[in-house]
Amino acid sequence: MRITNTTLTAGAAALALLASGCGTGTTPSAAAAPPARTTTPRTTTQQTAQHTTTPAAGDAGRAIAASAMSAPYGFAAQSTAARTTTTTTSTQTTSARTAGAAPARCRTTGLRARVGRQDAGAGNRYAPLVLTNTSGKTCWVYGFVGLVLIDGRGDVLRTRTRRESVTPHRVTLRPGASAHARLHWTVVPSGHETRCPASARLMIIPPDEVAHLEVPFKATVCDDGRIDARPMAPGASL
Repeated sequence: MRITNTTLTAGAAALALLASGCGTGTTPSAAAAPPARTTTPRTTTQQTAQHTTTPAAGDAGRAIAASAMSAPYGFAAQSTAARTTTTTTSTQTTSARTAGAAPARCRTTGLRARVGRQDAGAGNRYAPLVLTNTSGKTCWVYGFVGLVLIDGRGDVLRTRTRRESVTPHRVTLRPGASAHARLHWTVVPSGHETRCPASARLMIIPPDEVAHLEVPFKATVCDDGRIDARPMAPGASL
């Protein structure tokens, strides 16, 4: 049997056709599965990456924007808080100053004393004892003064200061203002007295003070040096 090139060519073509037919029958199912396995993870990964990446980018953008906006607002808030604190401190300072500026009791060192004109009548004498505020600050006096008679030689005379039954009231004295206490004494000897000693000066102790003031006071005080005194009242005269 003689085999020609044409026969070989036809046989090769037939084998090729047979091989192609066999591949077409088995390959589609085997080749279809891998794309399914490959495509699904890829799609899932891409979708997951997209879902994950997009919010992260949005959050980051919002975070950056919020950070950029919070800086000036935070500064403004701090400034407002600082102003509020300053205002509160100023208010407290003002309150402290106001409380510190409240009038205090008048001290002996901030007062000047004198005895006003004496009024005479039927053996009795009346005169205002005047205290004037020289401190430069407002102060107040309340109550009764203490008194001691001194003669021309500087000796202390017997003195009895009796407080009259008059309700005392606080008297506020601005700088230069005065308050007075009405004094009363007799010039007629009584009891065992044959004569009454004469005073030259009067020692005055302002209400609630210890230090004293001295002023000229020429008077004859009888009844063992008794002087009736009223509490301090506004003004410089009876």
